Amino acid sequence: MPNPTPSFTPDDLRNFKTLLIERRVELMQELEEFKNGDASNTIKEASGENSAYAFHMADLGTDTNEREKAYYFASRENKLLASINQALERVESGGYGLCQNCGQPISRERLEAVPHARLCITCKATEEKGPYSELA
Repeated sequence: MPNPTPSFTPDDLRNFKTLLIERRVELMQELEEFKNGDASNTIKEASGENSAYAFHMADLGTDTNEREKAYYFASRENKLLASINQALERVESGGYGLCQNCGQPISRERLEAVPHARLCITCKATEEKGPYSELA
């Protein structure tokens, strides 16, 4: 049986590529702003103080919590950036719009909502359930 191919015109592919590039630029700007912003500073660095003893332990705990949130944000954004780059590679290689699990076409509606989608809605739902969902 031949591999199914998505029924996208060259204009459709250009539009999806434009969406992906625009989102990639937005993400890169957000990451740059984050990297250069105050989120990377500790309370001590932000105040210009040389001693951490002037701060309450709760303030230091808040600082740690903020750093963890910042790390999570950067990690999540970097993963999304990688997904977008992979989708752009699929546009160039001709595999864009095909589910990487079952090989069937991904619906246009799904790609319009999530242009970097790599799985069809059925395979994505199965992935989200996980291997242990039947045990619950």
